[in-house]
Amino acid sequence: MSKGFANNRLTFLSLGVVACFMAVGVRLVFLHVVDRDELLHFVDKARRQIVVEHARRGAILDARGNLLATSRSEMTVAVDAWSLDEYLQIEKNPIKRTRKAADEQVKRVQLAGLLGLTTAEVEQAFVPAMRPLKPELDKRDGKVDGLTKDRWVKLREGVTDAVFDQIAALNIRGLTAERVYRRVYPGDGLAAHLIGFVNKEGMPQSGAESRFDLYLKGQDGWIESEKDGARRELAQFRSREVPVQDGNDVVLTIDSVVQHIIEDELKVIAEKYQPNFATIIASDPMTGEILGMANYPSFNLNEYSKAPLAALNNRAVTDTIEPGSTFKIVAAGAALNEGLVFPGSMFDCGSPTIDYKGKTLKLPKEDEPFGMLSVADIVAHSSNRGAAQLAMKLGEDRFYDYARQYGFGQLTGFALGGEVRGTLAAPAKWDGLTITRMPMGHSVSATPLQIHMAMSAVANGGVLLRPQIIKVIKDANGNVIRAFDPERRDAALKPSTAALLAQLLTGVVRVGTAKGFDIAGFEVAGKTGTTQKLIDGKYSTTHHVSSFVGFFPASRPEIVLSVIVDDAKVPSSLGGIAYGRVVAAPAFKHIAEQLIQYRDIKPVQPVSRSLLAMTGGAP
Repeated sequence: MSKGFANNRLTFLSLGVVACFMAVGVRLVFLHVVDRDELLHFVDKARRQIVVEHARRGAILDARGNLLATSRSEMTVAVDAWSLDEYLQIEKNPIKRTRKAADEQVKRVQLAGLLGLTTAEVEQAFVPAMRPLKPELDKRDGKVDGLTKDRWVKLREGVTDAVFDQIAALNIRGLTAERVYRRVYPGDGLAAHLIGFVNKEGMPQSGAESRFDLYLKGQDGWIESEKDGARRELAQFRSREVPVQDGNDVVLTIDSVVQHIIEDELKVIAEKYQPNFATIIASDPMTGEILGMANYPSFNLNEYSKAPLAALNNRAVTDTIEPGSTFKIVAAGAALNEGLVFPGSMFDCGSPTIDYKGKTLKLPKEDEPFGMLSVADIVAHSSNRGAAQLAMKLGEDRFYDYARQYGFGQLTGFALGGEVRGTLAAPAKWDGLTITRMPMGHSVSATPLQIHMAMSAVANGGVLLRPQIIKVIKDANGNVIRAFDPERRDAALKPSTAALLAQLLTGVVRVGTAKGFDIAGFEVAGKTGTTQKLIDGKYSTTHHVSSFVGFFPASRPEIVLSVIVDDAKVPSSLGGIAYGRVVAAPAFKHIAEQLIQYRDIKPVQPVSRSLLAMTGGAP
């Protein structure tokens, strides 16, 4: 080999080495100067991580501390198959790599057993895969192909902490997990319309879950730090940590035992009469606290997705009915309150017509023939004509004002929302017969809760209260952070008038339309209602709303109870017509007897009937 050729080779080799170093230098310039900002962004994205710690949603409890809704801690187990693949590829020795892969496969067989999956299902999840990526996020893996590594393949939801502890002990490469809280309802369908539910996306949909979400939801915590190549946190590089704040507990006014009692009675009514809907409400008349509120149809909170839409409505506040004879407490109470009549004041309830303001008006029909009736008898026997004449003594404006003071035509302020106002037309919109029809509960509509609260005003001495459904809010440590006191809305009657009307209402079960449904020693006061339903613009003779709304004991009220049944199908053996005394009164009595025992309500001494014996007519 010539000396010149050797020198040339050496020259070319030197140039090649210099060119390589220059290329490396140029590349370093591009990496550290030209493309520095963009590459740092990708590196930061790859290394930085934010780990969210979900807050536990607060519980919903009844007034006695029983759980109505709670959040169960669960793990969602997933797979990052690329993490296992990257771990195996690091090992350059094929024999050791095969051994490590075999060890991991043995663990996955155990994992399948713990998760209740087949081995094939688990193995498939550990196969590395790509997923589509939004165009603006492309190039994060150094390629412009619209794909990125799929780092999260769900294996199983709802894994308990006990099972997950066994899974974690296996130390499986590529396995990841996230703690979540699943909402559960221990009572299944108990108080479903009051509690509401949280859907699978964690969004509250109705009831207390929705209305008090601000208190219940809490605040998620999070950690901002860095991760290594195996996607493990580098705790020393934590830059920010926000602690999780669990939600507050909401305590409702309801009593689970009372709720069970009324829901069991609703099941009996539903099975026996197949109504369109039915509602039962029980409350404390002195505070307005709802002790129980239930509707038919209802649903299971843990299986809310299976419920028909019609079953999701809280009919006690979303549906309106004509109150019928339960509305007669307005005319009777107002006339007594104004001093226009006494319990013994007499009225002709046999005449089909009456002269009023220079006109002869046709009075409504009666369910049975009456002659002269006292005010006490008008209430006890539910005389339509008697109620009309009491309203006429008041006049349109005063009668309307009293109806408003009883809460009709207005929202009750029910804290769970969803309620409708009902209808109560002002006198300027009445026709010539409204003054004779509205006192018997026609030409007006109300929700079951409005009717219930109107009767509560009679029970508590004449005060219209806002219905209370929430008692207190407690923090995660059980400390009360907010309490809700009774809220007065209006004065419907003087205390003395309310007490007098309460005694008149005891006549309904002693001698009147609900005779035989009294409870010895407990002074049941109440009013039946049998309302013809409007069908195609006409009052039907076969479709009715049956109701009994009352309280006990009359002289010392502790419970107000309403039973309202829409369109009950009464068999011919029971008369075929859904009278309040046939459908609602028996349910009222059965519930009342159970509540008397459960709440240890004491009997009362017989009261003097001197007030009821008063005579002399209107002053």
